[in-house]
Amino acid sequence: MATIKLKKRNEIDKQYKWAIEDLYSNNEEWQKEYDLVKTLAEDLKKYKGKLGESSDTLIEFLELNDEASKLTERVYVYANQRYHEDTSEPTYQNLSDLAGSLMVSVDSATSFATPEIIEIPDEKLAKFLKENEKLQVYKTYLNNIIRKKAHILSAEIEELLADAGDMADSASNIFSMFNNADIKFPEIEDEDGNTVQITHGKYISLVESSNRKVREAAFKGLYSTYAKFKNTLAATFSSNLKKETYFAKVRKYDSSLAMHLDDSNVPVEVYTNLIEAVHNNLPLMHRYVDLRKRFLKLDEIHMYDLHCPMVADVKMKIDFEKAKEIVADGVKALGGDYQEIIKEGFNNSWIDVYENEGKRSGAYSWGAFGTHPYVLLNYNETLDNVFTLAHEMGHAIHSYKSDKTQPYIYAGYKIFVAEVASTCNEALLMNHLLATTKDKNERAYLLNHYLDQFKSTLYRQTMFAEFEMITHKKLEDGGSLTTEVLCEIYRELNKKYFGETMVVDEEIIMEWARIPHFYTSFYVYQYATGFSAAVALSRRILKEGAPAIEDYLNFLSGGSSKDPIDLLRGAGVDMATQKPINEALAVFKELLDEMEAILE
Repeated sequence: MATIKLKKRNEIDKQYKWAIEDLYSNNEEWQKEYDLVKTLAEDLKKYKGKLGESSDTLIEFLELNDEASKLTERVYVYANQRYHEDTSEPTYQNLSDLAGSLMVSVDSATSFATPEIIEIPDEKLAKFLKENEKLQVYKTYLNNIIRKKAHILSAEIEELLADAGDMADSASNIFSMFNNADIKFPEIEDEDGNTVQITHGKYISLVESSNRKVREAAFKGLYSTYAKFKNTLAATFSSNLKKETYFAKVRKYDSSLAMHLDDSNVPVEVYTNLIEAVHNNLPLMHRYVDLRKRFLKLDEIHMYDLHCPMVADVKMKIDFEKAKEIVADGVKALGGDYQEIIKEGFNNSWIDVYENEGKRSGAYSWGAFGTHPYVLLNYNETLDNVFTLAHEMGHAIHSYKSDKTQPYIYAGYKIFVAEVASTCNEALLMNHLLATTKDKNERAYLLNHYLDQFKSTLYRQTMFAEFEMITHKKLEDGGSLTTEVLCEIYRELNKKYFGETMVVDEEIIMEWARIPHFYTSFYVYQYATGFSAAVALSRRILKEGAPAIEDYLNFLSGGSSKDPIDLLRGAGVDMATQKPINEALAVFKELLDEMEAILE
């Protein structure tokens, strides 16, 4: 049988690559703006000690800071997207490093600003806002600075912390290089008898195989490889958490969790409410595991049996062109304007479609203010990949709408709402497919897929969130995070979440070592809260039509002009309560009931 190898970057057809030239047509253009940002950083330093002098001085600084930030973002995004195209390419490894250092230098150059703004007396700042109309656009920005007054340090210490940015990112950078460029997984035989190398991009399709031997081989091949580096990975992971603990302590937060949630003004209770609500509904996940075991007719269900379709006789191999049609049809409920934007993205090279040698794993949407969004995929012609396309285009259109509506200072949305638009697209697509299919087996297959979304997005991401909460707290309380400690915590969480029916294989205790999002602390819980909000929003859109669509599009256009909790309330969902999570899990129960009835 043939050995299937990944294509090199230059072997991928141009129509399936993103139009990176829409940012810069070449590296020389990038260099010019890189040099300009360095000059602007020096100009910004000249305002040190002067921000409280007059409203004119303050607005001059804020507008110049916006310009420097916009250009820095462009420089950083281009360098990193080129690096992500092929992480083994030294030219873009270098540009990525330069861009990261530039970002740190700009942060350092402006580190005096927040402490100085805080030192402006309230009456004086109110006077500035009243006398200078240009400052009105920055009112919410300034109020947010004042809100965090207790956690802002002196200008000298803020500059020191900003200068430490490169060093602080070391653990994340080391993990990224290891995970994307250095680690190599073994070759196995796929279900067609071909020899294939396990890669990040191919792993999911391998563990989705109907052939159990392929699933087991992929699972063991992946995790046994991580296990070879377990001590290095534990040290890298622990170093990242030590950095977080240090910054939280310096900034006078009770915990690193509180520090990260405060950026979006999200109460810690939102995080703990999520975990509590999911704990209360763990019997549903245990029912799901038992259902999967019975559907697959297994004597024992293992961790590598969690991804393959339960309805094995439905084959859905979907090429990319068809995937675009399916996604566009799936989100028709959002109206004509939304359709136009999604088609613009499909037809104008927003998307980098296929995996190539050295390409960054996974999928994301990114971009810089002033240009269209970009979507990175590693498309593999599965239904799951179709949902990934819908998901990332949700992110992209959220960015597109906010960039078009908001001034730069509020265009970027907070992480808390980042997963709502993406997951709402997925929920609408699923409802569309369930409503239009006439084949019983295909319906069962789709129900299976929706159940798996709940498992992967609501339950599994909450488990990840609980792992983060436990490990951060353990370190903050003076404990150590050795390989043995991390693996034991992870083992016990898997037992809790998947229940007694599941065989918790030894290999799974290394899963914590391969999750890139753990290096962006307290991010993953928002997949679960975002999923819950999205289920509620999609149901409202389908039920109420025009008024719900208007509220939702206003939410997409909101950027960070309001706190994320308030933005979602405007769209019809209150994430300060457990209600949306419980409502989403009620849908999970309905799906379980229908799938269990199929077995009877």
